[in-house]
Amino acid sequence: MKNRNTLSRYAWLSIGAAILTIILKFVAYALTGSVGLLSDALESFANLIGASVALAMLIIAAKPPDESHMYGHGKAEYFSSTVEGLLILAAAGGIIATAIQRMIDPRPLEGLGVGLVISGLATLVNFSTARILMAAGKRYQSITLEADAHHLLTDVWTSASVIISIGFIALTGWIFLDPIVAIMVALNIIWTGIRLVGKSVSGLMDSSLPAPDQERIEKVLATYRKKGVEFHALRTHQSAARRFVTVHVLVPGEWTVHDAHHVAENIERDIRNSLGTATVFTHLEPVEDELSMKDVHIDRQ
Repeated sequence: MKNRNTLSRYAWLSIGAAILTIILKFVAYALTGSVGLLSDALESFANLIGASVALAMLIIAAKPPDESHMYGHGKAEYFSSTVEGLLILAAAGGIIATAIQRMIDPRPLEGLGVGLVISGLATLVNFSTARILMAAGKRYQSITLEADAHHLLTDVWTSASVIISIGFIALTGWIFLDPIVAIMVALNIIWTGIRLVGKSVSGLMDSSLPAPDQERIEKVLATYRKKGVEFHALRTHQSAARRFVTVHVLVPGEWTVHDAHHVAENIERDIRNSLGTATVFTHLEPVEDELSMKDVHIDRQ
């Protein structure tokens, strides 16, 4: 498994980007008075909190297994991504509330040119940071970094929409578009938050490996079936970056323990190689023994 002890540096990058964009966006809001830019600035506070939680969870997840956590601490990452998702939903709620208030009490916008330039700079910071975090999240199989990247990208699309709407308002004078665009952006943010929370809950529930990974495992087992080896009770699950596979290996009864053990070791090695990284457990049973079929009912993935 790739070294995950250095992942906290990406969280620090996200924290730095969040602080910088908060400053830039509030300056832009102060110059323009746009509720769209205010909603954008408020979301950056959620980015800062999310990045801070991500840092804490990445530090915990990087800890090696111990007597109390023999399978490691990787699931801590799911708590971070859950928080990220909930923060996104909270930010969306704040945006909608602010936009409705501005519909009731519309105000003229000022200083749009300078405000848009500053907001555009903040958007560029977020976009660059999100690209770095997304690449690292995929490289290290970190749901925390991926969630943080999605959060920042949500901020990017929010900012882009607000900038476009503010530019249009500057040309037309239609200030009623400002809260309307803010609400539309908030609805899109809600969908992103729901997906993040759903993915986190799925991980905490020990969901099976995705279909492509299971197909790779089946290809490995198929090669051994041709050699007279059977399998059942195949189970898989993922815990953050760690993947686990367990399977019962049924071999001919005349095989020696030595030969059967070597085959089991080869099966474990080939499954690990096919998945890239995985913890694989096998259980040897004689194929002719009826007791070997007593646990066939747990054959699921």
